[in-house]
Amino acid sequence: MNRLASPAQLRASLIRWALFLVPLTMLLGFLAGTVGGDADSAWFQSLDKPSTFPPPATFGIVWTILYAMMGFAFAMVCAAWGSRLRTWAIIAFLVKFAINLTWSPIFFGQQQIEAALYVIIALDVALIVTVVLFFKVRKWAGILLLPYLAWALFATLLNWQFLQLNPDATPMDDTGAVQSFEI
Repeated sequence: MNRLASPAQLRASLIRWALFLVPLTMLLGFLAGTVGGDADSAWFQSLDKPSTFPPPATFGIVWTILYAMMGFAFAMVCAAWGSRLRTWAIIAFLVKFAINLTWSPIFFGQQQIEAALYVIIALDVALIVTVVLFFKVRKWAGILLLPYLAWALFATLLNWQFLQLNPDATPMDDTGAVQSFEI
């Protein structure tokens, strides 16, 4: 038996997926950013910043928009039941998203700039694969990921510049504990 759906049913499917995936994507991104570390930490504040480093408020605004677009693009792919590449696109997105969620804990939490650079390069590769698959499943889903790809490539440049400017940056204890010696 063929599964034929009316345009209204297809829209309803997309809306259901979007109502679930957009908030979930944004929530997971927010949690990774807050639990993973803090840009206000003493360690991060002590780093030399590259000239291309934007104002800190930019990151919250940009990531909120990007996570919403990412979630909606993912919803479009999940609602594309007839596409033969749908499953591969979903798997690629999940792999890319897992890599994305690990960057902040490695960079800010573990304070490992070089390891974070390797993670973000892996993210770039996974993201390119995801964008290509999303374009093949739903053109607009691929288009929605293009600003995210541009931002990820910019973030890769920033990560590399942080490493170049701070080659000897070592993790710092942010507990606020002070050790003193009397002579």
